[in-house]
Amino acid sequence: MATGGKTSRARTRVERDTMGELRVPASALWGAQTARALRNFPISGLTAHPAFVDATLRIKIAAARANARLGLLPRTTARAIEAAAREVLGGRWREQFVVDVYQAGAGTSHHMNVNEVLAGRAAELLGGRRGDRALVDPNDHVNMAQSTNDVVPTAMRLAALELAPAVIEALGGLGATFERKARAWDGIVKSGRTHLMDATPIRLGQEVEGWAATLGAAAGRVRDTLPELSLLGIGGTAVGTGVNAHQRYRKLVIDELTRLTGVPLSPARSLTGAMQSLGPFVALSGALRGAAVELLRIGGDVRLLGSGPATGLGELRLPPVQPGSSIMPGKVNPSMAEMLAMVCYQVIGLDGAIAAAATGGQLELNVMMPLVAFDLCHQLQILAAAVAAFDRRCARGLTADAARARFYAERTVSLATALAPKLGYAGAAEIVKASLATGRSVQALVVERGLLTNREAGRLLDPERQTRPGRG
Repeated sequence: MATGGKTSRARTRVERDTMGELRVPASALWGAQTARALRNFPISGLTAHPAFVDATLRIKIAAARANARLGLLPRTTARAIEAAAREVLGGRWREQFVVDVYQAGAGTSHHMNVNEVLAGRAAELLGGRRGDRALVDPNDHVNMAQSTNDVVPTAMRLAALELAPAVIEALGGLGATFERKARAWDGIVKSGRTHLMDATPIRLGQEVEGWAATLGAAAGRVRDTLPELSLLGIGGTAVGTGVNAHQRYRKLVIDELTRLTGVPLSPARSLTGAMQSLGPFVALSGALRGAAVELLRIGGDVRLLGSGPATGLGELRLPPVQPGSSIMPGKVNPSMAEMLAMVCYQVIGLDGAIAAAATGGQLELNVMMPLVAFDLCHQLQILAAAVAAFDRRCARGLTADAARARFYAERTVSLATALAPKLGYAGAAEIVKASLATGRSVQALVVERGLLTNREAGRLLDPERQTRPGRG
């Protein structure tokens, strides 16, 4: 027993915070505050999104540079903090970010996890040991002129600005694929369908061009939310007043962040507003929800048009990507469209959580930021990946069955819509009812009843002609 106790102690070290001492693993770069968070929040097993960690690290680099330039932080300490952060950005020590997503309000636990990891590694780089606060202190050095309350919302903005372009690119790429398909399929006439019932003819290219236009608009709405995210409240510290930060710190740190990210960044017009409101994140999430809604509709249309092969609509043929059944041999399913739908449902659900969390702020701070940070990063990541995969593995490989589309176009009773200017709405409706009752074509009926000549009827009821503006 004694030997086991000694071995256990040899693999730990003592760390201290304002609440007292704790033993932490000797291998941990983090310290007592992270250890307390691990005890307090064994909730989901989910940890901070990598983009959110990276954004926090860049803030720490920028702050260290700014404070060193102001003469408030020793340059050797600042360089060690930056070196530690760059190691993590380069792929090392990622396992050290261990705090659960569902944690203390505002993200204090995540923030201190980052502060402690950087302090521990910076101390080692300066020749000391992990946890040597005399060399590098997580609060006094790594967190100089900062607060969770301005660091976390700034990190959320930077993470969103990093991840959002991939969503815009994916939506644009899928839209471009559909634009190419629309041009290729412009001569294919098919029956339109409204309420899932026969409607007047439409060209397949027209139908698919509508998908492309919708996706372009969705990408634009996501893009339109980004300028507000580039306005940072860093420098506001605890409640937006800038207490404990040098008067020049705010400009210096934002200039450094602009250099580090390659994104033009500016100070928010109101530090208090940037701290109180999660509105910019709600706007971005809402735009993602809007894109997901459109993708669900378009993906559903692809599934409908590709249904079959023998008993469905069958106007589109979807590329086979995997066997569709464990029991029915040869069955192939619209797997990529199904995956896209699942991701879109998740995006919509996350948007609901973000909107609810955005109402959870009181006075100077919204403490629900950890949830919003994770859910927003997750939304951005999965939507970009899903749209790109659907484009690559489904949309680009779509082919059209022109003969089947024409078959439906020639049999839709809504061809009779073109008769209304000649026969009146009620007269055309009588022809439709007679066609459905007898199984005879609309053209045969109007000619037989002497309402139109065969030539007139053929011109008015030509499916391709009905896909273009005009009457009579």
